[in-house]
Amino acid sequence: MLKRVALATAIAVALATFGRAEAYDGLVEKKTFTLPSYTTVGGQTIKDVKIGWESYGTLNADRSNAILITHFFSGTSHAAGKYKASDAAPGYWDAIIGPGKPLDTDKYFILASDTLVNLNAKDPNVVTTGPASIEPGKNEPYGTRFPIVTIRDFVNVQKALVESLGISRLAAVTGASMGALQAYEWASSYPSMVGKVIPVIASAEADGWLIAWLDVWAAPIRLDPNWNNGDYYGKAEPVAGLAASLAVVTLHAQHWTWANGATLGRKWAVDGKDPAGCLVECKFAIEAALANAGKARAATSDANHFLYLIKANQLFVAGGGSLAEGLKKIDAPVLLITSDDDQVFPTDAVNQTAQLIKADGTPLDHVKIRGGRGHLDGVVAISQAGERIAEFLARK
Repeated sequence: MLKRVALATAIAVALATFGRAEAYDGLVEKKTFTLPSYTTVGGQTIKDVKIGWESYGTLNADRSNAILITHFFSGTSHAAGKYKASDAAPGYWDAIIGPGKPLDTDKYFILASDTLVNLNAKDPNVVTTGPASIEPGKNEPYGTRFPIVTIRDFVNVQKALVESLGISRLAAVTGASMGALQAYEWASSYPSMVGKVIPVIASAEADGWLIAWLDVWAAPIRLDPNWNNGDYYGKAEPVAGLAASLAVVTLHAQHWTWANGATLGRKWAVDGKDPAGCLVECKFAIEAALANAGKARAATSDANHFLYLIKANQLFVAGGGSLAEGLKKIDAPVLLITSDDDQVFPTDAVNQTAQLIKADGTPLDHVKIRGGRGHLDGVVAISQAGERIAEFLARK
C-alpha cells in the first residue's frame, strides 16, 4: 500500500494546501511513491517498487498531525473524495473523513496508500507492484516468481512513504479488516512511530479458522485450468475462478440477514424461471447476486494478486512471533471497533486480542457497531463509531 517520489518533491506535495472542494469532499489526486529497491521480510529483493497514495487535509509545520489509513483486502488507497466529478461514489470511508468529520481534515493530514500486490491491479487508479508487474530485466510479468510478501512488508513500504514525507511519528493508524491487521502491525513493530491505534473489525492474528476460510476463498482460482500455476499473462486468464473466489468473499463478508433480505431470500433470479426447472441455469436471486458481484470485481482484479494477498493474511500474527508477545509491544492507546455480526473475525477472537492488549496496562476502548452487514459493517456502518473516534483522537 505505498508510494514513492523523491523526498523533496513528496514533502512539497504533502505540504500543499488542499481546499475543501479539492480533497475529501471534491477531487482527489492520486500520486505514486517509488522505492528503487526493497528487501522483503523473507530476504528477497524487489526492484522498482511502486505504490499509489492520496491525502486529505494539510500536513502541519512540525508534521505531527498525520493519520495513516490502511485498507482492507479488496480495497485501495481511495478512502475519501472523488478522482473526478463524474465518479459514481466517493472513497469508502468518506462518511468519516473531511472537515468537521471524525477524521477531521481541518485538524489532521489523512494519508492512505495502496498495498503491495493490491487486488485491483487492473484499476487505472491503483498503483501497485506485484505478480502482474513487469519484472525488471525480464520484460515480462513476475507471475509466481514474485516473492512472498507479508503484512509486515506492506507496513514497511508504508513506513518508507511516511518517512519520505518528513513524518517521524503518526498521530494515529487506522484501518478495517486487513487494514486493521496493518494497524496492529504498525503499533507492534514500530511503537515509537504510532500515537494511537484504531483497528476496525479484526483480531490481531489469522487463527486456524481464518486460515481455513482464506483457503476456501482461494480455491476457485486454483481449480480454474486457466490459472496454470500462475502462468497466464498474455494467455486466457482464470476469470471464472477469480469471479467465483470474489463471490465467496462477498458472501463471507456479509451477514445472513443481508442474504435473507427483501430483495433476495428465496426469490428467483428471473421471473418465471423456477430454480426447480433445471439443474444449472435456473437460479435463486442470491446466487445471481453473488455471481454478478464476483464478475464485476474480477474485471479490475488479478488472480495472482488475490492469491498473494491470501498468503499475506494467512501468515499474519501481530509482531511476527506469538500473539501475546506481539501485542505486548503495543504502547499506544487502542480504540477497537468491531461487530458481533462479523463472520470473518469471530467475537471470541476479537475479545482475545482485546484482553491481551489490556493485560499489560495498555489503554483500550472497545466500541461495537451493527448495521446488518456483518464484516462489511466496518466500511458501511463506520459512522456509528464516529463520535467515539473523534473523542478518542482528541484525548491527550
